[in-house]
Amino acid sequence: MQFDRKKMRAVILRAARSCAPSDLGAVKLNKVLYFLDMISYANHRESVTGATYRKRPNGPTSDQLLFALRDMERAGDIRTVSVDYHGFLKKEYHPLVDEPEGALNDSELSLLDDVIDFVCRKNTAKSISDYSHKLPWEMADMGGEIPYHTAMLLFPMQPSPEAFEAAEDGMREVEAARSAGTSMGVRSLGDFRGSILASIGQG
Repeated sequence: MQFDRKKMRAVILRAARSCAPSDLGAVKLNKVLYFLDMISYANHRESVTGATYRKRPNGPTSDQLLFALRDMERAGDIRTVSVDYHGFLKKEYHPLVDEPEGALNDSELSLLDDVIDFVCRKNTAKSISDYSHKLPWEMADMGGEIPYHTAMLLFPMQPSPEAFEAAEDGMREVEAARSAGTSMGVRSLGDFRGSILASIGQG
């Protein structure tokens, strides 16, 4: 996976500009990058930044993040400060420039905004760390790399209640057709899956 320094810079600046400083510390910034890249890889077989992630006690961290922040501070792009947070030191990131236009495409920006909202506004540093302790993290050795091909393991394999309901509706349709002596024809597995996904708003 090829690391893209320009895209990481754009992600950091957008995350820092989108969140109040109190909502984005080092733990959450690592999680923004991790979920962005892993979800992108799961959907498109291509990450956004190409960063390398490793298993750490508080969840996955990026090998390249500290170096990127150091370079950005030297260039005057961002200011990092350490503040007291309930007796612990917490990083805060203050962007000094706008994010570069065109560094991220529309699809990447949309996914990034969703990830920022989930990580920074709907979770604490503790809860997002717990959430990131999924199978990809569990399978790696402490300090070891978390491979991109494990990205699909982030997603729950248990069918949702909506999927069960859609399947039950399909079975009732089949039974009704049988009772009426009507042939429904043979649909492919792909068609059947597509109808279920469409019925739950994922098609």
